[in-house]
Amino acid sequence: MELLIQGVGEALRLLFTLDPEVLGITLLSLKISGLATLISLVLGIGGGTALALSRFRGRNFIVALVNTGMGVPPVVVGLFVSIMLWRSGPLGFLGILYTPTAMVIAQTIIATPIVMGISLAALQNLPPKLKDQILSLGATRRQMVWLMVKEARLPLLAGVMAGFGGVISEIGASIMVGGNIKGYSRVLTTATVMETSRGNFEIAIALGIILLLLAFGVNLILTWIQQRKGAA
Repeated sequence: MELLIQGVGEALRLLFTLDPEVLGITLLSLKISGLATLISLVLGIGGGTALALSRFRGRNFIVALVNTGMGVPPVVVGLFVSIMLWRSGPLGFLGILYTPTAMVIAQTIIATPIVMGISLAALQNLPPKLKDQILSLGATRRQMVWLMVKEARLPLLAGVMAGFGGVISEIGASIMVGGNIKGYSRVLTTATVMETSRGNFEIAIALGIILLLLAFGVNLILTWIQQRKGAA
């Protein structure tokens, strides 16, 4: 209990003094996970919408792949991204292994199936005849897709929160492709693991609390937007 109290005290000290190293780690965490989430939104909502509104041979197989991807361990993603970006790998010529760019790629791969799966479910739960009703009123296919997405906006926001939560808190892929390099690719999760392995539990608890506060703050904003739209 004393250790936890000391950790909370250390977290408050780091926050109120704006410790440069902790501030840099926090901002990098937000930048990497935020960018990965944005990319996954484009890919996930687009892919989920296409799957929900289309019927073609092999669709069920792709849906099964998406559902499987929602539960793939991040460390497996990190392994395959590392192999692809390794010097002798297919994309080794890019020279981006152990960089924030590689971390964005890995986190995007983790978040995209989550967003896509939730988007697919959200659109499939709309009234079955809504699509035909919109088209019968003279809307183009593009307008129909936009109206369908707009109608499912509340569960889609839940997909945003799930995608961001999935990447801001993951550790396996980040440490495998980012390398946990001080001042360059060290984020809150990798720094917490490192401090724990060193026995610096007060700092580790402090970093964990900051990570929780960061995730809570982002999700609080998204929840406020979601509930405000739901009440409108």
